[in-house]
Amino acid sequence: MQTHLPDYYQAWLDLANNLTLLIESRKLRDLVYKMPVLSPHLLSNHRELRLAHLTLGFISMGYVWQEGQHAPAETLPKALALPYWTVSRRLGLPPILTYADSVLANWKLKDPTREMEIGNMDLIFSFPGGESCKGFFIVSMLVEMAASLGIRGALEVMHAKKASDCIGVQNGLNKITQSLKKMMERFKLMHNHVEPAAFHGTFRIFVSGWRDNPMLPRGLLYEGVSNEPILLSGGSAAQSSSIQCFDALLGIQHEDEAGAFLTCMRDYMPPAHRQLIEAVSVSPSLRDFILSASSSDLCQVYNSCVSALVELRNYHLNIVAKYVIVPGNKARSVGCPFRGVGTSLNNTGTGGSNLMAFLKSVRNTTKKALI
Repeated sequence: MQTHLPDYYQAWLDLANNLTLLIESRKLRDLVYKMPVLSPHLLSNHRELRLAHLTLGFISMGYVWQEGQHAPAETLPKALALPYWTVSRRLGLPPILTYADSVLANWKLKDPTREMEIGNMDLIFSFPGGESCKGFFIVSMLVEMAASLGIRGALEVMHAKKASDCIGVQNGLNKITQSLKKMMERFKLMHNHVEPAAFHGTFRIFVSGWRDNPMLPRGLLYEGVSNEPILLSGGSAAQSSSIQCFDALLGIQHEDEAGAFLTCMRDYMPPAHRQLIEAVSVSPSLRDFILSASSSDLCQVYNSCVSALVELRNYHLNIVAKYVIVPGNKARSVGCPFRGVGTSLNNTGTGGSNLMAFLKSVRNTTKKALI
């Protein structure tokens, strides 16, 4: 991944590269006030724009949440807000740290000649939370990498379905199933690399947004951009393009609040990802194709695929219980909330969803797709 911007933007990189220290010493906000308003006009290509979005996203989250849940900043200063807004418009992303930033675009190899495995990977930018912050983002990134075979499988299914090629559809679905199982294996690495108290008590607040968040009920004012506060969701797995792509292909239609929330989360994905999901969503139904083919083999392969997605969602529920619900209940029972998240996000996702109810709803809807 790209880690350098033109020298003109050194003020941004100096803050982002020292973010944890500046947050912990309570110096970040003072330094942001002194920062010049830089124009994004020297960012010449997509990679530079993505790195600038990541950089400004990390600084903004640090700025807003430096003082924890009791004193979030309600205004993002112009030196951050204006270039962040402009870069976001050029990329088609919102001006907040998204999953596509912190997970997909926030890693580098320690040794570029070696494999992409957890011991050879590091973050470009980090928040307080030490190894647990690093573990969370890198394990999430490895889960997404494991999805790449499934995305190729999904495209194969689309082409084969168009040609009424049942064997081609079967092969593509097998790739998605394989991919979902690999994603589950990677997800299990979370236990070795992320510590629940550090995740819940220190790190999690820094990926929290300002929509449906009791800590910032009116949203965040972007100085020099808007006269009214703006409501935006924090990064979450609901912004995973790969999972939403698999849902769209398999005909899993989430309804009511869960469906509306997932559709809204597409606005936080890179435009090309969003367009792929929408193209898959409007293509002729795969379930209808399978039902009309009257092939028990094809039904079985489809059901295996859906079951693998149900298992992944079940596992996500267990992870959330371990890393969010249990530590949150402990903090409440001792009457001493952590400095960071405290009790405000105990049952709420960083994207603003009612966490367990949302995850159970999407899991149950996935089960209903079985033939």
